[in-house]
Formats: sequence, C-alpha cells, structure tokens
Amino acid sequence: MAKAKQLPSGSWRVRIYDGELKKQISFTSNLPGKAGKAEAELMAQEYLLGRRQKQEQGLTVGECIDEYIALKENVLSPTTIDGYRKDKRTSLVELCDVPLKELTPTMIQAHVNKLALTKSPKSIRNAHGLLSAALNVYAPDMRINTTLPQKKKIIKQLPTVEAVLQAIRGTDIELPCLLALWLGMRMSEIRGAKRSNIKDGILTVKDTVVNVAGRPVERDQTKTVESTRRLKLPEPLLALIDALPPEQDILVTMPDYTIRKHLYAIQAEANLGHFSFHDLRHLNASVMLALGIPDKYAMERGGWSSNNIMKSVYQHTFTEERKVADDKIDNYFSSVLDTILDTNSK
Repeated sequence: MAKAKQLPSGSWRVRIYDGELKKQISFTSNLPGKAGKAEAELMAQEYLLGRRQKQEQGLTVGECIDEYIALKENVLSPTTIDGYRKDKRTSLVELCDVPLKELTPTMIQAHVNKLALTKSPKSIRNAHGLLSAALNVYAPDMRINTTLPQKKKIIKQLPTVEAVLQAIRGTDIELPCLLALWLGMRMSEIRGAKRSNIKDGILTVKDTVVNVAGRPVERDQTKTVESTRRLKLPEPLLALIDALPPEQDILVTMPDYTIRKHLYAIQAEANLGHFSFHDLRHLNASVMLALGIPDKYAMERGGWSSNNIMKSVYQHTFTEERKVADDKIDNYFSSVLDTILDTNSK
C-alpha cells in the first residue's frame, strides 16, 4: 500500500501512478498528525480499489472516451476538447453504455451506417476519429477498419468583393467584416484583436476569443503556430479603428453570433445570397490567387500552414517581397472602395 508523506505545510500526501491515465495521481489530507496520514492513505486505497473493480467489470465505451478526453485536456485547445464532448454527446451516445470488451468492429460500422442517415460526412469522421483515438489507448489490440461516408465536394457560390464591400459599408459590422475580407482573419482572431497589439500600423495577431460550452474564453494563443503573425493595417481599417472610443482596447466587442446575425440580415437586404462569415476569408484567399500573390506570402498573411511554413516564412516576415504583396492587395481593395465611393457620390 502506498505510504503518505508529510509536506512542509504539515499536510499529508500520497502519490500513486495510474497506468490507464499514464500519470501520477495525488491524494492530500490537511488533517494534523496521524489522522491526516491515515486519511490520505485511505483515499489512495479507495481509488485503487475502484480501479480494480472497473478492470474486473470492464470499462464502457463512454468511460473510455471520458478518460481519453481527460488525458488530453491540458494539451489540446479548449475548443477541441469542447468538440470532443459534443461529439460524444451527439454522435456516440448510443455506444457509450456498451462494455469495451463487447464492442466489435461490426458494431462500429453499423453505428456509422446509422449516423450517415442524418449527419454530415465531416461530423461522422470527427466522431469516429475520437472513438478510434480512445480505442487506440484503451483497446490497442482492437483492429477496426470502418468504411466512412465519402466527403462531399461543396462548390461555394460567393458574391463579388465589390458587392460585399458595398453592402457592409457604414454598417456596425464593417470593421470585423473588413478584417476578415481584407486581411483574412478568422472570427476568433478578430474577437481577440486589441488596439494594444498595434504598433506603427502593424497588428500582431496573437490573442483569440473562442466559445467553450457556449461561453467566450480568451486565449493568449492562436489556432496554430502559423496563425500567430503580423498584418499591415491599410488606411481604411486604421480609420475605423481610430474612430473607436479611445479607452476601448478590444477592437470588436460585438459577440460573434450578433455579427453573424447582422451579416445575414445585410445579405438578405442586398440580395447577396447566403454565405457564412468565414466565407469572407475564402474571398480573401480568392483575391490573392487572382492577384498572383505568391503562395509564400498568401499563406503568411492568412496564417495557413504547410510542410515548410515555419522554416521558410516566419523567419522572413516583412521582407521587401512581402511588402510588395501587401501593397498589391491594399491597392486592390482601396481601388474597389474608391469606385464605390465615386458611384455613390454621383
């Protein structure tokens, strides 16, 4: 039996290694003297007993998934963990009560076939990926070879840049829309952008705001390593930022769902057809392709990753070639805005 050790604070602590979780588990008692020692050792003993009972009875699929999520909670992003929990709740719930030792590849395939009737191929792949990862840890001898639904190619019908700029101009979502359309920023990056991260007209994209369990959570990191980047703010965007209250550090305080709601209303009023806020980022990528911006600078501006992105791009941020690319993009958007202003003034 594991023995408790007294800490400098006077508390008693027992540490045991959990082979399934692959980490040390601590049990601490604040009771003084022998009572604290006994309590800490009892907690550890009860934990080990519970583990043995589980091993005899067998973990369920749901318990395996829960323990896998707990293993990854401190190393994966909050949004990824939140997505795992949602996948378990919405796509894997019917398998959760199945004892792991009774689960078969045929049962998994049958469940995937059922999901295919109501869920998208992407949702099914995400759920199956979570299940496979958990089984790889807790049932490594199980061999599964599930046939998943084929991905569906979606051809987006997006409006022109001119139409979007005309529709959003002067609205309460002009700034977030321009940050996405002109600079290719993600919604989480836009919500985390701060005036204090701007220096000499350069915005450092390093903070994000994401939704976890329906609530906004601030993070001092971006989606990927490549997403942390610097972007030159063009004059129209700087003007919108300068017009904000001087005490306001967060550039966009409007909730993401409100931004989307207003965008959809603008789409309907301007007969633009339906597109998502993230599609503005797709438009940004299309513009860079049409302008012939080299992949290196397009990927750097948008924070997209590639095999050699960290080696070949981030050591050369804001070279002369990158400035040429920025100027070319800024000149394009500025010329479109000027055309809209000229047309509206006539």
